Amino acid sequence: MQPRHRAEVAIAAALALAACQSGGGEPGVPGDSADKQPFGAIGRNEIVKFTGTEPFWGGEVKGTALTYTTPEDMEGETITVERFAGRGGLSFSGMLGGEPFDMMVTQAECSDGMSDRTYPFTVTLEVAGGNRQGCAWSEASPYTGPESP
Repeated sequence: MQPRHRAEVAIAAALALAACQSGGGEPGVPGDSADKQPFGAIGRNEIVKFTGTEPFWGGEVKGTALTYTTPEDMEGETITVERFAGRGGLSFSGMLGGEPFDMMVTQAECSDGMSDRTYPFTVTLEVAGGNRQGCAWSEASPYTGPESP
């Protein structure tokens, strides 16, 4: 399966889950199903920063360049990614160390569990055969809380 196709499948699954949870309010009202616009909370030219714990990881996306960092590689590895804007979020897909790298970013309040920060986006990452959860922010949508946790 190609990285973009995997990401589209993952986004579709996440969106289907979100649609089930969002409800429509009034009986017979289809929720937001009339909304056909792609995710716009993060602009195409914005730098998206992300972080996660257990194990610690992080990085940023600038255009089609994504840098992924770990405590073992603080400078990080930069890969080329494709961006896909679905209705409920963004995905970034590429290859890291010969393995698929698929990261989904959705708009929802997020805590890293280690600081008093609150982030505006959640991250689901599939890398090296494992799934990781984390948080993300951008300059236009910053985190709130202490600068140095």
